[in-house]
Amino acid sequence: MGFKSRLDDLRHGFTRSFWVANMLELFERLAFYGSKAVLAVYLVEKLGLGTRGSALVGLYGFAIFFLPTLTGPLVDRFGFRRSLIACFSIFSLGYFAIGLAGLPFGQHFVASVGLTPYIIGVLMLTAFGGSLIKPCVVGTVARTTTPTTKSFGYSIYYTLVNLGGAIGPVLALQVREGWGISYVLVMSAATSFLNLLGTLLFFREPEGGREAGAPRAWSQVFRDMGQVFSNLRFMAFLVIFSGFWIMFWQIFYGLPFYVQDFLHYPHFELIETVDAWSIILLTVPVTALMKRVPPILAMSSGFAVASLGWLLIGHVPTLEATVVGICIFAIGESMQAPRFYEYVAELAPRDQVGTYMGFAFLPVAIGALVAGYLSGFLVEHYLRHGSRPGMMWDVLAAVGGVSTVLMLFYDRFIAPRAQHG
Repeated sequence: MGFKSRLDDLRHGFTRSFWVANMLELFERLAFYGSKAVLAVYLVEKLGLGTRGSALVGLYGFAIFFLPTLTGPLVDRFGFRRSLIACFSIFSLGYFAIGLAGLPFGQHFVASVGLTPYIIGVLMLTAFGGSLIKPCVVGTVARTTTPTTKSFGYSIYYTLVNLGGAIGPVLALQVREGWGISYVLVMSAATSFLNLLGTLLFFREPEGGREAGAPRAWSQVFRDMGQVFSNLRFMAFLVIFSGFWIMFWQIFYGLPFYVQDFLHYPHFELIETVDAWSIILLTVPVTALMKRVPPILAMSSGFAVASLGWLLIGHVPTLEATVVGICIFAIGESMQAPRFYEYVAELAPRDQVGTYMGFAFLPVAIGALVAGYLSGFLVEHYLRHGSRPGMMWDVLAAVGGVSTVLMLFYDRFIAPRAQHG
């Protein structure tokens, strides 16, 4: 009966705007994770930035996921369609500008600016464009689903996100080996331009969007932001949740160097896709299994399982164990990720969905920033100048363990008061 109801939801439970937004997200994630798969190696080795490159990757990740806390209100004000048009226009320019630094015909221009300031500038430009898409797509899912289809809708969204995350690095590998690593960024720029055309032709503002009514005054926009920032219980929850993302981002920040330098496997992009392919297979069934589990308990359990994956990688230093460890990490991720979005969406007033969904990516931002600096330290201290590379992953498992304990503490002592406050 449950399976039949899911089929009915697929046929009749979602609007055209839901499906168009999710398809745009699929190709945006293809472009994002295609570039993300090689970005650390590109900055550190191709452009010769060394440990500064690792820090800049973290800064870029922080910006692209922190800025939605600021751009979410803009999305609420101007509507999803206009915001998506701006997003893909900036993405097209930004990805190309990043790749330009590694192309022969871009060398003179980049040198005239200075490599480091140029890279910081184009990374921040790209991050601003990327900050617009998450409130749009997740907000569309929130506005176009019902209480009975919402959980399934977020599962579909998260599955498509990971499908893009799985395909992007595979394409990146083909482009890197066939054309050169710089052209991976050009590929992402071209994909973003196609998304721009798709938005112009097919996306329509969902019911309840800002184009359906008068835009809010700027004073109200900033009051809404202030209300979210002043919600200390909610902010504490987001900070604790960032521990998961400190673990996650090492798949793209530290793992490529570990796979290349220690496991001596040159196709590091393929290993980066293991998490995404596992999530594609696991998210919908695991979401169904975890549906009756309270959200905080589901998230805490996911943290604990994900941490076990890093312990396996650290103590069994083989390529096969690394693949299995990432699969275990993916099980933990699939246990908690859709519940997280559902939990945040339920907290959001209907006219502040974009604002709250922007803040929902604050843990991703904090995790990316910390992971960037941490990856530089771990790679240098344990992989390149140390005798115990496995300690890299023990450190990450410890981060996951602490986050699990803190989430349970939140559930016991903070979340109950939040329900009555």
